[in-house]
Amino acid sequence: MSVRRVLIFSLAYYPTFVGGAEVAIKETTDRIKDIEFHMITPRFDSAQPKEERIGNVMVHRIGFGAKGTTAAQTYNPAFYISKMFFVVLAAWKAFRLHRTLRFDGAWAMMSYMLFPLVLLRIVGVRIPYALTLQEGDPFDHTFKRWYIGPLTPLLRFGFKRATVVQAISTFLSQWALRFDFKGPRETIPNAVNVAHFSHTYGPEELARLRARIGKRDGEVWLIHTGRLAHKNALDDLIRALAFLPGHIHAFLLGDGPERSVLQKLADEDGVATRVHFHPYVPIDEIPQYLKACDIFIRASRSEGMGNSFVEAMAAGIPVIATQEGGISDFLFDEKRNPDKPTTGWAVGKDSPEQIATAVKDITARPEKVKDVVAIAKKMVTEKYDWDIIARDMREKVFARLF
Repeated sequence: MSVRRVLIFSLAYYPTFVGGAEVAIKETTDRIKDIEFHMITPRFDSAQPKEERIGNVMVHRIGFGAKGTTAAQTYNPAFYISKMFFVVLAAWKAFRLHRTLRFDGAWAMMSYMLFPLVLLRIVGVRIPYALTLQEGDPFDHTFKRWYIGPLTPLLRFGFKRATVVQAISTFLSQWALRFDFKGPRETIPNAVNVAHFSHTYGPEELARLRARIGKRDGEVWLIHTGRLAHKNALDDLIRALAFLPGHIHAFLLGDGPERSVLQKLADEDGVATRVHFHPYVPIDEIPQYLKACDIFIRASRSEGMGNSFVEAMAAGIPVIATQEGGISDFLFDEKRNPDKPTTGWAVGKDSPEQIATAVKDITARPEKVKDVVAIAKKMVTEKYDWDIIARDMREKVFARLF
């Protein structure tokens, strides 16, 4: 049988731009050996090659960017313009690639990547395609901004003609219905490399890292990994410090558009010495930072799913989160979900006081924490393993394209 070829459209990819969606693509494609994957993605960093094989994906980078561009710099307005051009350029690139490679199907990573596929259909290229819903922002923010609203008919056209829609949470799966999609929907979450995130580090290794980031003996550090964005409610985390003892600190591992706002807030609230900012680190290093700290926190205002939560669970530290969006699929609280095994501490949206209460409860009940952490890790191991997810993607999503 001839090799099946699938063309992926993604707004970002390795090695510089790595988030939940990018990890999902790589971990999935690396495990599916009977499909030849190609990808079209923006070339934000002009130092990166236009074509490069990464794992089981041949990456084709197009468009324009600046040399040495980092993930944080793509929040610059200039890069929104390059993203707009990307849609047309991606459709043209796909048209040319299809003439020689004859793709059997396509895979749109998130809703906006339907636009190139719609343009392809207009010029007569009508290959079957799957859509993955990985969005973390609220529905209105994603689809009802002034510059997206006029394009809604194209999105609706793209949704309705998808062969299959896969969502990473039951919450996101409902979005397809709002665009009149009548076809098969599959809820397949992202996963985590459990072996990697549960790796045990020696006491001396962790002590060196704690010394490097400034964590002293007796301090409790609340760690957040990911974008410094409004939806992640890091302002609530900083405000919560005012309700907590002075030995409790916040460690924000990542970067993003809210950094200066958060620094100003920490100064105004008098907790600047207890808020520590650290730039992005390679994903391979994140487990060590998680284990060097004490509690994972992200009181999200919205969340499609959130890889960071299950990564923290796999690392074996307690998790504080809201139950917004896809988080409710795996974060169960002993008071809010008495019928389910407790996997973390749930707080209300926009509630610094509840964050503080959860932190106090965790620090006061070490035995309870030990039980919750063990339950959460067991759940992640059994349900959020990449081998399971890749199998489901192959059988329930890509097989439908062929």
